[in-house]
Amino acid sequence: MSNLVPSIDRYILRLTVVPMLGVFALAASLLMLDKMLRLFDFVAVEGGPVAVVFKMLGALIPEYASLAIPLGLLLGVLLAFRKLATTSELDTMRAVGLSYNRLLRMPYLITLLLLAVNVALVFYIQPISRYYYEQMEYELRSGALGASIKVGEFTTLADRMALRIEASEDEGRRLVGIFARVANAKGQVLSISAREGAFLATRDNPDTIILRLTEGTIVQDTGSKTPRVLSFSRHDLPIDLPAIEKFRARGDATREYILPELLRIGWSEKSAPKQRDASLASFNFRLVEIVMMMLMPLLAVALAIPPKRSTSALGVFVSIVMVVAYHKVNQYGEDVAALGRLDPILALWVPFVLFAALIVWMYYRVAYVPGGQAIGALETAFAKLSKQVVKLFTRRRPRGTLAQPELVAAE
Repeated sequence: MSNLVPSIDRYILRLTVVPMLGVFALAASLLMLDKMLRLFDFVAVEGGPVAVVFKMLGALIPEYASLAIPLGLLLGVLLAFRKLATTSELDTMRAVGLSYNRLLRMPYLITLLLLAVNVALVFYIQPISRYYYEQMEYELRSGALGASIKVGEFTTLADRMALRIEASEDEGRRLVGIFARVANAKGQVLSISAREGAFLATRDNPDTIILRLTEGTIVQDTGSKTPRVLSFSRHDLPIDLPAIEKFRARGDATREYILPELLRIGWSEKSAPKQRDASLASFNFRLVEIVMMMLMPLLAVALAIPPKRSTSALGVFVSIVMVVAYHKVNQYGEDVAALGRLDPILALWVPFVLFAALIVWMYYRVAYVPGGQAIGALETAFAKLSKQVVKLFTRRRPRGTLAQPELVAAE
């Protein structure tokens, strides 16, 4: 390995991979943490099991990974070259004849590898996982994932039973303080109270479950003045589960189509115009986001080199703003193209060409213009602003006060 890969490439690889993995993990974690809090609230409201939250988060990992990979690549290369620049190692490498193009050999190998991973995520894995997420959300709302009856509230079942449970123990296996009010086909009403109970499944009829009650009382309202009262040590109460409709087929949303389906719908004359526009917009959006990864190393190098005798980190901030802003422009272009108001080539590829031209110009300024800076004007303005902020918070001596005399030792 050491003979095949030069030491300078191994060094740049080490400098790039460590921050890249750190940024990737941090970005994905922040995105998932925000979503996890929302999912916990959603599952708690729907009364579903906690394990569903982690399954739904797992289905969102490909979507978040496709966003975090380009950002991790950009910041990994940027932080690597910034370290080389601030420690004067970059000047030494340039002095011995190593150009920026030569130094970018290893970052571009990493880019090609991540590009292949992102193609698999965006065109194949992410559409399937997104459909799986939507399916779990639907089943959770409909109760197919084992949504529990909310403790302390009345729950209506099959439009003929009202059920209330005071407490649930042992993960729902033991129910305490049960009250049920049941109306039969003859119009008679049963009021049932029990100390304990448990739900049991039936093999013969999966659409019916048994609520086994222990130590309770049944009060039957027969319409007469005196209701019938019956005490029991154990009583089985059948409950008909509500009918749950099957989830829709995959493809209701364009983002659920994989690459062959996008091409088949987008290039078929038999497809509806709205469906064809949405398919072409989604295909071009995914493609332009992937192709842009090839320009990330150039943008990273252009923003990584601070001015001489400066350790400014403005380039890191500018890089994040540029990438996020470009992603939002692409999302807007996809929405407009999906509505048929603008051709996908104009909505998505024109911004790509403009952004790519800007990146190439910035890289040319750094790599081929002596002393050139891609964001020199911003660096100068940022330096002046920083000095003004420092002066603002620096304590000044009030005017009119005399300096304290220093003590001088007598000889």
